[in-house]
Amino acid sequence: MKILGFFYKIPLGNILGDEGYSMFLGAYNIYFIFFTLATAGLPVALSRMVAEADANGRVRQEQKVFRVALATFTVIGLLFFALMFFFPHWLAASYLENPDAAPSVRAMAPAILLVCIVSAYRGYCQGNGNMIPTTVDEVLEVLFKVISGVVLAIWMIRLYRGTPMELPMGSAGAVLGVSVGSAVSLAYMIVYKRRHYSELAAPYTGGRHEAVGKEEEVDPASKIIRDILTIGIPIAAGSCILAILNSIDSKLCMNRLQSAAGFNYQQAKVLYGVYGKAQTLFNLPAAFITPLTIAIVPAISAARARGELHTAGRISEDSMRIAAVLCIPMGVGLAVLSAPIMQTLYAGSHRAGPGLLAIMGVASFFVCMVLMENAILQASGHEKLPMITMIVGGVVKVVLNFFLVADPRINIYGAPTGTLMSYIVMSAVNYYFICRSLDSRPNLRVILLKPAIASAVMGACAWGVNGLVLRLLPGGRMAMLLAMAVAILAAVAVYCVLVILWRMVTNEDMAMIPHGEKIAELLHMR
Repeated sequence: MKILGFFYKIPLGNILGDEGYSMFLGAYNIYFIFFTLATAGLPVALSRMVAEADANGRVRQEQKVFRVALATFTVIGLLFFALMFFFPHWLAASYLENPDAAPSVRAMAPAILLVCIVSAYRGYCQGNGNMIPTTVDEVLEVLFKVISGVVLAIWMIRLYRGTPMELPMGSAGAVLGVSVGSAVSLAYMIVYKRRHYSELAAPYTGGRHEAVGKEEEVDPASKIIRDILTIGIPIAAGSCILAILNSIDSKLCMNRLQSAAGFNYQQAKVLYGVYGKAQTLFNLPAAFITPLTIAIVPAISAARARGELHTAGRISEDSMRIAAVLCIPMGVGLAVLSAPIMQTLYAGSHRAGPGLLAIMGVASFFVCMVLMENAILQASGHEKLPMITMIVGGVVKVVLNFFLVADPRINIYGAPTGTLMSYIVMSAVNYYFICRSLDSRPNLRVILLKPAIASAVMGACAWGVNGLVLRLLPGGRMAMLLAMAVAILAAVAVYCVLVILWRMVTNEDMAMIPHGEKIAELLHMR
């Protein structure tokens, strides 16, 4: 999904330029607040409630929870839609301080209604341990978003070429692709649910549904709504703080660059636009962790519901270890190869791009750990603690951004620096909460030591190979692209060998993924 997303945001960054991309990013940050509320909190609550009902064989309870959740999510989606559709100018001008983003905010409104409805279907499937429909659904969503978004952006730019609305409407066309992808996503989930309804409840209960019978008592709708909101709102609030931070980041950057650092509106949009381009790459590692966080919530919840606290603790530590194995090398790679990455993918962008990406590459690891720690706390019944963590980190980020971005010598570099420091604080606070709240303490040495050493070796390899190949080839963008590709392949090979030799991923870990045993046997894992 994230690879397909690159074919959406990277071409758009080149089509719209730094200035136009700032409008797209501003609208996307507004949308992401509502998107996070719709997909981060309430679906997690739904999946947790479904997993608990399924573990106890309460099939009618599962069905009613889904129906009530679907109606609740639809109402919430309508409220979000109305706010974005009828008040785009207020959101863009007053909140983002980027009035040119108003058409993009309005174009994003249908997508939030559709994604709210889709999230109910995904939460039901995930609660039953079935990630297949979510996987297919998200790929379809991004595929159609990519195609329609790029086509509509090009069309709108051509239609308004030479007018003051060229870039604002081009950004709005790109944003409209999100709504097209969401519509396809909803259609798929409706069809899947109708065709495979009986299969969705099978994984945990093993057919116990038939023995339950019609005499099973179910909770009233009012209690289900109350439970969904009681579990979901703290989770959503904690997760939403990250989305709010992004939008505050947008407002602060635009404001402080102009009011304190001495840049004009045009220059501020360019600087914020190149920062947004770096953010596209910065979000890549988190994309690999988000599916893991979704999957472990029902697994930990079901284990705790059965009283298997040791199993829940083991899943928690294994999840953090696997997250470190995946994310540390990606963060190191983004930092070490920041210059060739930005210069090849976004040729002609502002020269600040590589430095911004280098800082954000380091920050990406801490983002992934925070996401995993949040999921562990939420699945364990401590959904309010991540909200406290996010508030603490948010205060750190806002304060640092306010002062650093205002310094003309630092300017836009203050934004990723604030991001890095805020996530370091959040990961430390979350770890403290996990140690105090759960029955077991994750071992940081087991989680971090080997991946960190292997990633350092990998980063040195990537840096050396990239420099060597560049010396052997003539200059130019294609030579830089080829050198970067060879460096990445060499780095991946080195890291994979170290993962196997040092047993950072075990045979038991591979058994948790489809056909993992065959891969483990092929690689001689023990």
